[in-house]
Amino acid sequence: MIDAASLAAELMAAYARRQPVATPSSRDPAFDLAAGYAVESELLRLRGAGGHAPVGRKVGYANKALWRVLKLDTVVWAHMYDDTVHYARAGVASLSIGRMFSPKIEPEIVFKLRTDAARLGGGESVDAAAALAACEWIALGFEIIDCVYPNWRFQPADFVAALGLHAGLVVGEPRPIDPTIIDQLPRLKVRLLKNGELVEEGSGRNVLRSPALCLAELASATARQRPPEPLGPSEIISTGTMTESQPIGQGQTWTAEVDGLDGARLTLRVEN
Repeated sequence: MIDAASLAAELMAAYARRQPVATPSSRDPAFDLAAGYAVESELLRLRGAGGHAPVGRKVGYANKALWRVLKLDTVVWAHMYDDTVHYARAGVASLSIGRMFSPKIEPEIVFKLRTDAARLGGGESVDAAAALAACEWIALGFEIIDCVYPNWRFQPADFVAALGLHAGLVVGEPRPIDPTIIDQLPRLKVRLLKNGELVEEGSGRNVLRSPALCLAELASATARQRPPEPLGPSEIISTGTMTESQPIGQGQTWTAEVDGLDGARLTLRVEN
């Protein structure tokens, strides 16, 4: 069996040195999601020892078609940190990718749980309405993902062990939660542009049929884990990409435009 602490240190070093590493599952066929989450816990400990606090979680595999292929029964997740979550000003942000290995961009819907929200789940299923009732705001965001596994090939357990591929989250303008949001979210249409040219289009339905349903699924999944790690007050939740991930490079400008959410728009300037 692969030692969780040793693997966490190895993966942290791989990202810091921008060096590829073999997937844990290719080294040990028994490396499963439980082992991946054990590594994720070690990464949480290491990041805390380095002075960085967790501020929320990101979702992976928010697509049930992939569940059948990969033999998953729910979404997977990883922590995000106070040095990886950034906030745009007036809908515009800049982000350096100089220390990243192979970054990609994903437009996502982001939620923040209320400061007074009870822990979601408690072992019980959570529906979309209950999940949204626990939220303070919603925003359009960009998640930047990065992968040190060769050719971006990995299994779900490898994904969890490698910080969920999370390299950064840029959060756009927060908007209050209102009763119509639950009906709007599945119908959201997003356009992803690079340097003003349309690259990709997507929909809120690409995220478990609705980002609200994805939030609910995450709440239920984290509460059912052993040991349980339910979502808690003030967490920032990034619910999964609404389009295919796109490679990014220095000097590019990426923009996401949404039909819905009062015409939310977010622009990211990519720096070295």
